Amino acid sequence: MHTPECRFCAEPLTHVMCDLGMSPLANSYVSFENSQNAEKIYPLKVWVCGECLLAQLESFESPDAIFSDYLYFSSFSTSWVEHARRYCEMMTGRFGFDGSSQIIEIASNDGYLLQHFKAKGIPVLGVEPAANVAKVAWEQKQIPSVVKFFGVETAKELVGSGKSADLLLGNNVLAHVPDINDFVGGLKIALKPAGVITFEFPHLQRLIDGNQFDTIYHEHFSYLSFLAMQKVFARHGLTLFDVEELPTHGGSLRILARHTENAGEAFATTERVEAMRKQESDFGLTKMETYTDFGEKVKTTKRKLLKFLIEAKEAGKTVVGYGAAAKGVTLVNYCGVRDDLVDYVVDKSPYKQNHFMPGVRIPIYAPEKIFETKPDYVLILPWNLRKEISGEMAQVLEWGGRFVVPIPEVTVLD
Repeated sequence: MHTPECRFCAEPLTHVMCDLGMSPLANSYVSFENSQNAEKIYPLKVWVCGECLLAQLESFESPDAIFSDYLYFSSFSTSWVEHARRYCEMMTGRFGFDGSSQIIEIASNDGYLLQHFKAKGIPVLGVEPAANVAKVAWEQKQIPSVVKFFGVETAKELVGSGKSADLLLGNNVLAHVPDINDFVGGLKIALKPAGVITFEFPHLQRLIDGNQFDTIYHEHFSYLSFLAMQKVFARHGLTLFDVEELPTHGGSLRILARHTENAGEAFATTERVEAMRKQESDFGLTKMETYTDFGEKVKTTKRKLLKFLIEAKEAGKTVVGYGAAAKGVTLVNYCGVRDDLVDYVVDKSPYKQNHFMPGVRIPIYAPEKIFETKPDYVLILPWNLRKEISGEMAQVLEWGGRFVVPIPEVTVLD
């Protein structure tokens, strides 16, 4: 029987957290013109390392195949751009970054975050592997970007060109890294002696507690806890000195790190570090049954969603989806939802419109399609943005339409 190894500590992986079957890459949207083309599908199974507690997928595709031409543009979410603006204000206030500082963002996307530092006159640089996205950052926001994957070699190149970071950050990228040791090793190199690192990532505890199995997809190689990340960063000479819980993406952590040898007053370890360790331990993240029990919750959610959709169809109701997000791709493929249950999906991104959802081939249109067809139910696939979406689409209520979220279980919103 095949036994994979942990991508951090190389221990054999024998514990399965959940198995979502076979699924396509979440952002491999198929254009209407290419509808006859076949798609690759891969196992979507989460393993947990019994030694270091890192939850992870096996790697089946290279990062180049997944991220080099990407269809996710952060600026299409107004709430996410606002989140980035608040982060900029908080970090400049806390650490005093100014025109003499260097901000480097890894996986800088379309400049949604660095634009806020740039507006303050602080030098910025993005490191973004998707050339099509980096081009948008430069052309629309004048954000300089290096089109590369980040790791030890890229970090050395940055330092060699005089680009070391006072603030080195990455949002929702740490989980996307197949070689986590190379990535974190690069952070150590690219950070100035008195610099600070921040990363935001969906919190594994919230994934389990909130039944957020749809946040599992091939672009996410790892599912991260604070306990596991402490071990990873410590191996590479970096200390996590602060942590903050965030509401984004269904519940995220923001970790702050420094060089272990830099113990200055501004980088003193806060009480929140030990509090988070205790919180995760009390929740059960040090016990393997916490992970392995999760798979049964996932199966129950699948049955409930299918029951709702089938009963709606049998009652003559129409259901459409909003948001062709990666989490939606996982949900509909695992649950086997096709256009016999959900007529179509809409998305604000023109890059996704006139495409099919990968795997299940549900067509994607512009949001205006909903106002034309007036469906009975709008299933919000990116449920973490339900307030933003239901607010923007409030007109749905005028014809008696209802909004529905699938996670943590099927709920028709009031």
